[in-house]
Amino acid sequence: MSWTRRSVGLLVAAAMMTSVAACTADSGGGGASCVAQYTYQGITYQDVGNVKFTLGKKLGVATEPPCEDVGGQGKSEEPAGVTETAYEVNGISPKAAIAVGETPKTVRFFAVFSHSKFPPEVEKLIDGS
Repeated sequence: MSWTRRSVGLLVAAAMMTSVAACTADSGGGGASCVAQYTYQGITYQDVGNVKFTLGKKLGVATEPPCEDVGGQGKSEEPAGVTETAYEVNGISPKAAIAVGETPKTVRFFAVFSHSKFPPEVEKLIDGS
């Protein structure tokens, strides 16, 4: 591999890491921001990550709110109202958690996050993963 190709690869990787850090670190030191979230029937859910769960029935449409943390540089350029399909998670009330994705094969697990914790049934599922 040539020096130029290696340098370009390193620059692209560095730019990606900077972009991720900018959207996940709060420059004010207060905590994380730009966390993946969806709203379904007036409830906001946060991406939990790698959790093993069983997908239930299709619920309807979940909406991804735009990222509001733009570091004081004006309004976010992210489009408002991005939608995906919301699915039930077997054994957990949709008031606590849902799965969201274009298809059942691409869903991710989202849960209500309040007062720095998840609901007990979600914690139990996380602990079992």
